[in-house]
Amino acid sequence: MLNTQIDAIVPMLCVTLAALASMGAEAFRGRDERMPIGILGLVGLVSAAISAALLWNRNTESFGVIVADNFGLFVTIVLAIVGVLTIMFSSQVLERDGLPSGEYYALMLFSIVGMIMMATATDLLVIFLALEVLSLSVYVLTAIRRDHLPGTEAAFKYFLLGAFSSAFFLYGIAFTYGVTGSTRLAAVGSFLSAQSMTNNPLILAALGLLLVGFAFKISAVPFHMWTPDAYEGAPAIVTGFMSTGVKAAAFAAFARVFLSAFEPFKAEWAPVVALIAIATMVLGTVVGVAQSNLKRMLAYSSIAHGGYLLVGLVAANQVGKAAILFYLLAYSVTNLAAFGVIALLGTRDKANDGLRDYAGLWHTRPALAALMTVCLLSLGGLPPTAGFIGKWYIFSAAVSAGYYSLAIIGVLTSVISVFFYLRVVVMMYMADREGEPVQAHVTGLGMAALAVSIAAIFYLGVLPTQVLDLAANSIATIF
Repeated sequence: MLNTQIDAIVPMLCVTLAALASMGAEAFRGRDERMPIGILGLVGLVSAAISAALLWNRNTESFGVIVADNFGLFVTIVLAIVGVLTIMFSSQVLERDGLPSGEYYALMLFSIVGMIMMATATDLLVIFLALEVLSLSVYVLTAIRRDHLPGTEAAFKYFLLGAFSSAFFLYGIAFTYGVTGSTRLAAVGSFLSAQSMTNNPLILAALGLLLVGFAFKISAVPFHMWTPDAYEGAPAIVTGFMSTGVKAAAFAAFARVFLSAFEPFKAEWAPVVALIAIATMVLGTVVGVAQSNLKRMLAYSSIAHGGYLLVGLVAANQVGKAAILFYLLAYSVTNLAAFGVIALLGTRDKANDGLRDYAGLWHTRPALAALMTVCLLSLGGLPPTAGFIGKWYIFSAAVSAGYYSLAIIGVLTSVISVFFYLRVVVMMYMADREGEPVQAHVTGLGMAALAVSIAAIFYLGVLPTQVLDLAANSIATIF
């Protein structure tokens, strides 16, 4: 009889059952295209969030490799929010573009299962398995429009580069096991603490290889090459999903591995991560200025935001650790809402994701223009939005830890990034549209998702203390 508790995997089980139910509904619905399969996903994700809240402060463990500590549960709730908002945005897009809803929801839910597993895993091999589960699902979602050549090309590039990064990550696990004799993070950390004064090249090799694997998933320079093409080729709502969910899960695993198991060697990896953070912030901002396609612009924006998160990882003080979690929540809600607007404004024949497509939007779609403005201002870090509070705490953590150059570069790149965000705002409010206005039909569910996102952006920007305290308490329990 097994004595292993399964409490820690209950959130994953909820989402897995919802994914299986979506597959079954797709198989048995026949020609009834009106079956609301998305409701099954909503039930699974809400159940996962509720079970994560009920597991708070219990620190249960399942099978010795999955732990439901407050850090993993916080990220699980963030991922559930991302999934719920994605489903609310997706219903209109699937019907409009004629996409297979059962396949779409099942793939999305299975990828969230991989994301939750990444955030809660305490074994490097389990993290790798979770990484592959979410990656394979996202590869297929990128090319889910089978008749769309740019999407197929983007998925192919994403898959090839992802395979290389997975190989690096797996070699890093192999080197770690060769040095420490274990892949469990607790055992690895204990061994490395005793070896912290030695200069073992195998440990440094393991660090470097694992860093490459994580850097690819968070779109850090110089492993960002896949990001603009994948973001532009995928459907807008899929782009929003993978730019938030994948980044949140990858950063959760990144922080757990490097701030716990490899913390004794922080003096070796912190300078390298700091250089990557600088390059990521600068390239994401500078190249983003030159983009005329909103999805590519937000792709480089996503790269830059990955650099800001790396600043918090390098600082690694209590403020920085809590700021990482808060920033993940604020960025996820904001970026997903921005891509939601792009998705809702698209049509089956035209994506409407060019800068000129937003000319005069205030006159034809004032509500969408106002909501998009809030999202862009939050991404730019202007008060009183969630993005401002997130950047404030990230840069405060860098200053308090003595990384003044990182803070200065972060502030400067944030100021520069405001230019390409405001360029869209100016286009919406002050430019005259050439030709016919956008003819997209926006459903009530999509507008409800936007309203919830905007409310969250202002709540996190005006009253952030409660969520920040929650983030600080959750991360303090393990690091």
